[in-house]
Amino acid sequence: MTVHHEYDVIVIGGGHAGAEAAWAVANLGANVALITMNPDKIGAMSCNPAIGGLAKGQIVREIDAMGGLMGLVADATGIQFRVLNASKGPAVQGPRCQSDKYRYAQQVQQFLKTRDSLSILAGTVEQIVVEQGTVRGVLFLSVGAGVPICLHARSVVLTTGTFMRGLMHTGENQAEGGRVGEGAAVGISGALQRLGFELGRLKTGTPPRLAAESINFNGLQLQPGDREPQPFSDLTSLDRFPILEQRPCHITHTNEVIHEVIRSNLDRAPMYNGQIETSGPRYCPSIEDKVVRFKDRMSHHVYLEPESLGTNEIYCNGISTSLPADVQETVIMHMQGCERAKVLRYGYAVEYDMVWPYQIDASCMTKRIAGLFLAGQINGTSGYEEAAGQGLMAGLNAARFASGTEPVRLQRDQAYIGVMMDDLVTKKPREPYRMFTSRAEYRLMLRADNADERLTPVAREWGLIDDERWDKYQDRRSALAMLHQVFQTTRIGGEPMIRWVCRPQVGTEQVLQVLAKNHASVVPKRLERRLVARLLADVKYAGYINRQKREVKRLSEQEQMPLPSHWNYKTLPGLRNEARSALETFRPATLGQATRLAGVTPADVMNLTVALRR
Repeated sequence: MTVHHEYDVIVIGGGHAGAEAAWAVANLGANVALITMNPDKIGAMSCNPAIGGLAKGQIVREIDAMGGLMGLVADATGIQFRVLNASKGPAVQGPRCQSDKYRYAQQVQQFLKTRDSLSILAGTVEQIVVEQGTVRGVLFLSVGAGVPICLHARSVVLTTGTFMRGLMHTGENQAEGGRVGEGAAVGISGALQRLGFELGRLKTGTPPRLAAESINFNGLQLQPGDREPQPFSDLTSLDRFPILEQRPCHITHTNEVIHEVIRSNLDRAPMYNGQIETSGPRYCPSIEDKVVRFKDRMSHHVYLEPESLGTNEIYCNGISTSLPADVQETVIMHMQGCERAKVLRYGYAVEYDMVWPYQIDASCMTKRIAGLFLAGQINGTSGYEEAAGQGLMAGLNAARFASGTEPVRLQRDQAYIGVMMDDLVTKKPREPYRMFTSRAEYRLMLRADNADERLTPVAREWGLIDDERWDKYQDRRSALAMLHQVFQTTRIGGEPMIRWVCRPQVGTEQVLQVLAKNHASVVPKRLERRLVARLLADVKYAGYINRQKREVKRLSEQEQMPLPSHWNYKTLPGLRNEARSALETFRPATLGQATRLAGVTPADVMNLTVALRR
């Protein structure tokens, strides 16, 4: 391990946020150090061995459209690919893959090793060095060393995941750490508090893992992948996709016997006996939460998902829990197919420190310390995809800050990542933040299939897109233009094809048949099949999309109007006390952000507008 003392950017943490941040910085040509407690765990899938899903799949496509890692790694290590909500409209469909979690981490590490300007350092950060309100570096304690050394940097990205004072719970048993078999990052919480940051504490959880050979899969509902799986990344070659052997998942379920066992042991559940006082994810609840909150439900689905091609581990998606080990065993033995199942690892909950995200802006830089960026679960989010999206933006802007360039931000009408960042800086989370399609008011414009159109050109301007990706983007644009011309010039039964495709019963397959019959020279291959579906969505929903674009244009002036950072809202005339408090706490960067703060009314916005015009 070579430790230099001067870097452009230092990234702390090797999870999905840290990996994307370091990758983005290195691709921009900056000198970056990635500090992690264990380099072998970089890119580890701590919980669910899957990438993507509803809204999350859109984020993965956006990361890929901006030159990120996650889509490429998912394609290289996926053992099942499915589009969720395939029977619904394209705005709410979500690509997802089941991953080989060990190959996933190895692939992330291999990608990072290809960047000469990236150094990976094993150790911990004891303190962030700040001078005159600007970050100057960190105090780094390498593995096995007794005394920390100072590493200088122009900017720092902090991506600690669940490791800041991480505490794991299985029943009454507790252990320090952010993940099984690993320790906790203790010093960094105190360092942030000394810098004046307000910390919070959240909780997440994971289910038990079972041995595959001990499960009777006969009689369980089979959940296969798509017949013609589509990759996440625009760089993945379809000629050899999917790369790995594909595996099915299976579905079992809980029952009333299990629910009664859980109810009778709530006094031993850390979430209900006072052992854990922090909030968990409401939209990804533990099985204890499900049983208590949904008393009328007689059963809940449990998805048995393989974690790797090379191991026997089965992930029990749907029964995240911190119940004692003996209770977990009773629950499992009463699930169909799992009567004789062997538990490889019990489920557990983990509490961890986070920084309330109103203390950052939408570039991921903190408002208190210039050059310090936060990304991932430290901002109160949950999920690999949310973390990776933040990591990319934090790494991009950390490199820009290091070079003296203004930060960039994504807007709500531009990307799900923009929606997420805006939500984080305008709302104080009561639980770990998770992305949903319902959070995006412009979701017809933010589909998974058009992420490149939305983001690749701006990412090219920012320096994230290399020539190979840019050339492929240009090829897709040409193919789309050709297909659109075919739609305009072809007639179906006397009707223009571009009008015919708008019929509700006309889908991708029907269009492909027409093209094969009338335009054999442009019969789509697998790549063009995806483009046909994309163009079909654009045509079918053109009226709605144009309406959304007009709405975006109408609101853009207000959205982009900057609010002075020096304003004292306590003395600004005309504001209600509730609005003053919200504005002082969140310090919104724009008038648009101010409109989305709880406690700020249209009358308050009008007063802000008047003050700005003055």
